[in-house]
Amino acid sequence: MLSDLKKQVYKANLDLYNEGLIVLTFGNVSGIDRDRGIFVIKPSGVPYSMLKPADMVAVDLEGRILETRLKPSSDMPTHLELYRAFRGIGGIVHTHSAYATSFAQALKPVPCFGTTHADSFHGAVPLTRKMTAGEIKTDYEANTGKVIAERFAKLDPMSYPGVLVACHGPFTWAKNAADAVVNSIALEHIAKMAAMTSLINPSAGPIPKALLDKHFLRKHGPKAYYGQKA
Repeated sequence: MLSDLKKQVYKANLDLYNEGLIVLTFGNVSGIDRDRGIFVIKPSGVPYSMLKPADMVAVDLEGRILETRLKPSSDMPTHLELYRAFRGIGGIVHTHSAYATSFAQALKPVPCFGTTHADSFHGAVPLTRKMTAGEIKTDYEANTGKVIAERFAKLDPMSYPGVLVACHGPFTWAKNAADAVVNSIALEHIAKMAAMTSLINPSAGPIPKALLDKHFLRKHGPKAYYGQKA
């Protein structure tokens, strides 16, 4: 039911706000019903304190807005491009959280220095290229999604569940909206630790590959053994 999806996405938006990853209205969460080919997303510019589940805006995978009471987030075309490009994802988060955004503005991927990072990302958090003037001038938000998809041409989006858009900020994703929020929280945390690690030891190197693989694969993939069985 679309009403259930709206409740899930509404809660995910509030969770993102309550975790302190949102300032003012700078961010959004969406979730998709793959069977129906419809996703719902936060409305544009509505304060989180005023949001209701019914405010979430439904959009189909052709980009048609199915409800007109409120406009969807201005980032809706980016979400649309990602749902088209990454068929395995079910939820997307965009924030301007301080540490992850700082790496995006510095045009630096978040390096994987240790196991906390490796628990969520199978290596450095990817950074997109800068967008061209033409991409910015025409269909900017859709082109943002296309630039992300381009960056992942040789990467598995489920092994790297987030990206830094150059000069802009982070997007994360997962199998549903709630887990995409978890990945956003993890990304901000590991970005903060990476910044601190670089200050403490500017010549710190990346985690050894064996340790990177061990920590990522014990939580993800067919041989994962972390946590409880469903």
